[in-house]
Amino acid sequence: MQQRVIISQDIEHDLAQAIAETEHDRVFVLTDDITQECCLPKVAVLFAKHNATTITIRHDDTNKTLATLADVWTALQRGGATRHSLLVNLGGGMVTDLGGFAAATFKRGINFINIPTTLLAMVDAAVGGKTGINFGGLKNEVGAFANARYVIVNTCFLDTLDTANLCSGYAEMLKHSLISNAQMWAEHVNFDILQPDLAELQRMVAASIAVKEHIVADDPHEHGIRKALNFGHTIGHALEEFSMQQPEGAVVSAQLLPLARARTAPKNTLLHGYAVAFGLIGELYISARKAGFPTARLHQTARFIRENYGAVAFTCDDYPALLNLMRHDKKNTSDTINFTLLHDIGDIRINQTATDEEIREALDFIREGY
Repeated sequence: MQQRVIISQDIEHDLAQAIAETEHDRVFVLTDDITQECCLPKVAVLFAKHNATTITIRHDDTNKTLATLADVWTALQRGGATRHSLLVNLGGGMVTDLGGFAAATFKRGINFINIPTTLLAMVDAAVGGKTGINFGGLKNEVGAFANARYVIVNTCFLDTLDTANLCSGYAEMLKHSLISNAQMWAEHVNFDILQPDLAELQRMVAASIAVKEHIVADDPHEHGIRKALNFGHTIGHALEEFSMQQPEGAVVSAQLLPLARARTAPKNTLLHGYAVAFGLIGELYISARKAGFPTARLHQTARFIRENYGAVAFTCDDYPALLNLMRHDKKNTSDTINFTLLHDIGDIRINQTATDEEIREALDFIREGY
């Protein structure tokens, strides 16, 4: 089943139409405690008309666990959900990932709709059919491919978002431009994400989603070109997981410190998009070294990230732990660490490898070289 992405100008109208066109005997709404407070009021009247049951979980990625998933299954069961019920996931990537997995597995699959409320979820997590939870200290270790019936994207929710989470989502947009075309990339590295024009951002979001949709349509289960969407994530996920394992305050972005420690993340944890931004730098470095990526574009991208995301705190003593986390990445074959690399913007090389020494050089570059 293909999902339909709606770039919405009227969230109540578009959600009402999506619910009407999706089979349902009961409607359930999954939120976290922050989106329940900040975002649910924008659509609460419509959900009241459907006598929807709200299920609320705790925010942040550390709660994307088997225990939380079981809580959602239990709430659906106690609420009388059947195979014909509908789950609406209203929230950021944690909510759409976990909620999609809950819907895909409850009674062997019920319909769900994603309403992403963060920029990261709009351009990444809510689109493309990947669902899942973290397990054993690893990101998205358990999950399934399952498409939402609808993904409704409306930037009206972004006025509730702090600057750090805007930057977090924007890193995925920057990734989409790097794997797509130079015109989009130039637009992205010249956009003021710290003081964004939300109307202009909505247009850019639509274009970014179109990049992902095109790739996913060609390769829904990640056997080939969809691996391009992992650009920046081999190193990025390792940095993110490493930050989760550290004592509070040990690993954060140095830029705009109170913002980097956003309200939706524990103080020791890098937001996903910040980790991806630093991962982009490392994997562009490897791309320049091994695939001929232009160094001028490497440094221009790195400069944009430094100005908006700061620096990440880790040392060369942490390299063995980071390399070990990379070896656990789902994209790997045996102990070989796989990368997507770029010869140039939009010129993609999937299924590439790098030696430990080359990865250490990239980590040096992230820390010191840009």
